[in-house]
Amino acid sequence: MTRHPQILATGSYVPERIVTNAEVDALMGASTSEWLLANVGIRERRWMSPEQVTSDLIVEASQKALARAGISAADLDLVIVSTDTPDYLSPSTSVVVQHKLGAEKAGCYDVNSACAGWVTALDQGARYLLTEPAMKYVLVAGGYGMSRYIDLTDKKTANLFADGAGAVILGVGAQPGFLASNLLAVGSFHDALGIYTGGTARPASVENVAAFGAPKVEFVKKFPKTFNTEYWPRLMQGALDKVGLTFDDIHHFYFTQLNLRTIESMMELIGQPLSKTHWVMDKWGYTGSPCVVMALDDAIAQGKGPKPGENILFCASGGGITMAASVWTVTADSDSGQ
Repeated sequence: MTRHPQILATGSYVPERIVTNAEVDALMGASTSEWLLANVGIRERRWMSPEQVTSDLIVEASQKALARAGISAADLDLVIVSTDTPDYLSPSTSVVVQHKLGAEKAGCYDVNSACAGWVTALDQGARYLLTEPAMKYVLVAGGYGMSRYIDLTDKKTANLFADGAGAVILGVGAQPGFLASNLLAVGSFHDALGIYTGGTARPASVENVAAFGAPKVEFVKKFPKTFNTEYWPRLMQGALDKVGLTFDDIHHFYFTQLNLRTIESMMELIGQPLSKTHWVMDKWGYTGSPCVVMALDDAIAQGKGPKPGENILFCASGGGITMAASVWTVTADSDSGQ
């Protein structure tokens, strides 16, 4: 019998602390709010408290998804966590999440494909369910704690990044949910944007911290301005072609939530109305890999989510450059229509 992976439920979480553009400007000692709102669309973001870590954010989002799916953490067979701001370099953040949730029988691993990580992890979760007959439920979660790595002297990055988490529960049903995915990468940009201190290439030694500072997110070189317009349509089309769909067949698009102007341009480029997409960067800032599922969860909360029978497409890209797109049909088993 064919196993059909489905998205059963979603969940998201943002920390309580609201940080406005004006507050960030005060911290940086520079005025960027007007430009940021006009050119990117961000007016505020959330930063986690000193007591919180990335796994805490993920647990909050995961607990919401579990409750909506009507299952407990003990029912989970697998926990996949996407993050590039882990609790530790090692061990994985997924094992911390497993412990905090009480998902004692679940296997665990992390995915770090930067901001394309959650969509990549979603593809992997679906494929586990396709091929493992004994597996019933998979948690695919993403967490972002980039406020811990912000350099407040860098006007190019300090006003963009935020903290948050998102999660889905995947299960198996009678109707197809997962349709296709497509992964791309342009590795020549591995040294363009990232956190470059802390790994083996630049260990966080006394000497390196003295020379480069503590680990921080930094833009080292520019990306081509046309990158998204060149690659995102190709990325999405590659997934759609696998199942014979077109952009017109997609009812809801969920993009990387870095820049509202980019999303607006992309929808125009692919000939789709802006009403088919949803954004959260205006109120939550840029939350990295989980931002696409956070956008889906927020759309559902506002009554704008997909209904059973509708198709959704996730499109994400991040440092590296890594890219991932995934196409799903919302089934009657999903909570996405609530």
